[in-house]
Amino acid sequence: MELKVEREQMSSVMPRMTEWEQLLTLVVEDGASIGFLPPLSTGEARAYWEGVEGPEIVLLAAYIEDRLVGSVQLHLCGKPNGSHRAEIAKLMTRPDYRRRGVARRLMQHAEAYAASQARSLLVLDTREGDPSNTLYLSLGYVRAGSIPDYARSADGALAATVFYYKRLDTAELAGA
Repeated sequence: MELKVEREQMSSVMPRMTEWEQLLTLVVEDGASIGFLPPLSTGEARAYWEGVEGPEIVLLAAYIEDRLVGSVQLHLCGKPNGSHRAEIAKLMTRPDYRRRGVARRLMQHAEAYAASQARSLLVLDTREGDPSNTLYLSLGYVRAGSIPDYARSADGALAATVFYYKRLDTAELAGA
């Protein structure tokens, strides 16, 4: 099974909206800390994806045999003093496709795209204790610190979030 990562526009997402809604709903139901709490309605999922648009948001999608299995966003800073940085957001992999390299490939593509746009610094945050922390560290991200009680979980508990950054060698990655 070949994993393909593609940059998407809303025009290509809309005909496949059911798949995008399902991706978001499944990862939220599985406990992912990406800003939503279960249960997530189809309408909420659709409204979220319809709002992911704009020149500073890059949406990447991972497909296996034409099935949407994951996505990540790269938010390019549009401020003059931040034109060298971007934020990784909403990395998600369908629960039934985890541990197959989907998230790693999405991150590698996001980094390469960032480098192609002369972005030399990436930042992100994730809930402390989630498996994503291990992924980010394995990709060379540096833990910058954490904030306690940052995000509420489905059970009502408050969890810390960890902030990471990575400096990119834009010349090396842009050629990848």
